[in-house]
Formats: sequence, structure tokens, C-alpha cells
Amino acid sequence: MSRSQAFADRAQLTAERLNMPAGGGRFAISRLALGLFLVDQERHKIAIGSDKREHVPLKAGEGWILPAGATGTCEYDEALSFLRLEVPEDLLADVGFEHSDFQPIVGAFDPLLVQLAHQTVSIAGHPPSLYRETMQLALAAHLARLLAPARRALIGVEDRRLRRTLDYIHDNLTANLSLEGMAAEAAMSRFHFARAFTRALGRSPLQYVIHERMELAKLFLKTTRLPISSVAARVGYEDVSRFGQHFRRHAGTTPAAFRAN
Repeated sequence: MSRSQAFADRAQLTAERLNMPAGGGRFAISRLALGLFLVDQERHKIAIGSDKREHVPLKAGEGWILPAGATGTCEYDEALSFLRLEVPEDLLADVGFEHSDFQPIVGAFDPLLVQLAHQTVSIAGHPPSLYRETMQLALAAHLARLLAPARRALIGVEDRRLRRTLDYIHDNLTANLSLEGMAAEAAMSRFHFARAFTRALGRSPLQYVIHERMELAKLFLKTTRLPISSVAARVGYEDVSRFGQHFRRHAGTTPAAFRAN
């Protein structure tokens, strides 16, 4: 095997659909891993890094994201069907993600991550191709955005309120977000919230929301064939022309031109 082929193999994401009987057991994760449940598991229990199992009901479309090296136990009382994806460090490095010590996530996923997981698994057995590589990079890039320390690891105990608001923003990125709603999530007045947010992140709440929406739009444009009007709607814009204006300011080109490049 050539050195280039060995490197390519190390950088390959593994993705599969699994069907398991009721039960569970211990697990040890060697690479960053994502599990997406395809059926509801109301009596699902999980312990990560300890023997203390917690009851965490999961519905279809929910699951877990675990860092490399995670160990624990899971239990489920009914047959389980799920997607499992493991992302190698080389692929994560390609998208600039170097922080593998994130806190495990168990629960709901955002719609784009669910879509990317399904698409990645659907082509996992196909021969290597530009489309397959693009899908794997898109999934890794989206995971990097979701797990980025800028979102979850602001410095200082007093910033817990801002971390809570950042989670709220990302969970509702396509909704009609307002300064009042974000300030309420942080339990601050609008004035104090806007000042604290801008000081901590280097941009205003509005600028941050627009930036994150445009980054999400880039992923949709590169990984789907959705019409631009649908992409605009999926990132929170009913007015396509307004979406186009924001996108041109953010990316320096039109959505159509960005997709074509």
C-alpha cells in the first residue's frame, strides 16, 4: 500500500446503519462518533465516563455525539435501529477542528446534521468519488461548527448566561430570533445583553446570527440541490432578495455563483 493510499484510508469516515436487539452493554469510542436513532427509545439509559446510568429518552432523529476515548454503558429495552458514523482525526483536521475534548452531547440534533448523516450513510458503500468526499467534508465541517469552543466555552463563570443564549441561538437559528428573546434567555436586559455579547464574541447579536445563518447556507448550497429560495427559508429568510444581500456581503458573491464554484 502506498503512503498516499494509507493516508487516504486513515482520513476515511466510516458510516453504517445498524440493527440491534434489545439490550445494550459497554462501549469504548476510539474516534469521534455520532449515533442517530431511527426509532424511539423511551427507556434508553446511558452512562458516560462512569457507572451511573441516567434515563435519557431519545426519539427518532436524536442521538449522541461522543469524543474519541469516551467509554460507558448504554441500555435500551426495545430493538434499536440507528446510524453510526465515526470521524477520523485527519478528516477533522482538514476542516480545522482540533478540540477533541468536548463535552458529550446526548439528545436532539439540528436538522442539517440529521440530513448530512443520512446522506453520508446512504453513499458509504459507493466507490470513492468527489461527491462522497464532499459529503464527508460537509459532515465534518458541520460537526466542527457545532462543537466549536467559540460556541460553548466562553471564559468565566459569569458567561454561563451567554453560553445558554448561544445554545438557544443555534437551536433556533432558522426561527424569528429577536434581541428581546435572546436577552430573556440570558436573564439580562436588552442593553446589558447586547453589550456583554458584543464584548465576549466581537460582534453584535444580530451580526452573529447573520454570520451563522450564512455559514449554514453555504453548507446547504454545497451539499444539496435545494432551490436558493428553499435555502433562504431553511436559514430563516422568507425574503429571498434580503437573503441574497446578506449572503453577498458575507461571502463576496451571490448564492448561485457560490454553488457553481
